Amino acid sequence: MADAIVDVVRNKYSAVAASGLSGDQAAVRSVAEAFGYSREELASLPAEANMGLSCGNPTAFASLRPGETVVDLGCGGGLDVLLAALKVGPQGRSIGIDMTPDMIELARRNAGRPVQGQVLDNVEFHLATIDRLPLESGTVDCMISNCVLNLVPDKAVAFREIYRVLKPGGRLAASDIALKRPLPEEIASDVMAYVGCIAGAIAIQEYERMLRQAGFEAVEVLDAQKDLNAYSQIAGQEGCCSPAMADPLLPVSSCCSLADAGPADAEVHQVLAELLQKYDINDYAASVRVFALKGAR
Repeated sequence: MADAIVDVVRNKYSAVAASGLSGDQAAVRSVAEAFGYSREELASLPAEANMGLSCGNPTAFASLRPGETVVDLGCGGGLDVLLAALKVGPQGRSIGIDMTPDMIELARRNAGRPVQGQVLDNVEFHLATIDRLPLESGTVDCMISNCVLNLVPDKAVAFREIYRVLKPGGRLAASDIALKRPLPEEIASDVMAYVGCIAGAIAIQEYERMLRQAGFEAVEVLDAQKDLNAYSQIAGQEGCCSPAMADPLLPVSSCCSLADAGPADAEVHQVLAELLQKYDINDYAASVRVFALKGAR
């Protein structure tokens, strides 16, 4: 079952990478801004790095410092990798990990474009899954991630792998989706809801427990108080079909049809539109800020 879920997720996000979504579209920018990115940050990056996939902005609270090595787990088009590269500077390293070849290709193209007037040379990308990182143990100062850890079928393995790669004293700073209370069975058992970052989410208390079990200290999983229905607020803007393709949490807007998204996306949105019209997802889930520290010993 886990392999089947990974295949569905990979296929879905391959379609997103090829969709042409970008920050040039007002609706896509609105999604990123709703979850914590400033207009200045978004304007400084290649537009194609932002596809409206965020549920937070981990670079805003990761306390990145010059010279550090930072890894973005599930880097997508490279949005957070590029922002992190600016923060750690030329003496640091910013590494993106993604399991989708099309996303890695897109991220590398974006990294080859000027950011604040220069092409960053402290950036690299690797095709891999989060539970099998191609990195040596004890080599990373900070791990970041943005709405991706909820998609990992075996989170305990992923958390142990993150712990392995971090240096003593290293930290995890992630934005993610976690549950405030159990999902209705209709959503919890739906694979398309899993792809949409809902059904794969775990309870906030379970998130904390699993991180501690992996060895982390100073664990915090905090509700960021963001409205997960923010996507629906941009209906009617130019490009309103774009966030519907970009994030399966979004109910299908009346301003665009399922046919516009293609067969794979149409299936996702048909299912989720039916499910989420019945439920306010904010009653069950939250955008969370995740912080955890690897002890110095």
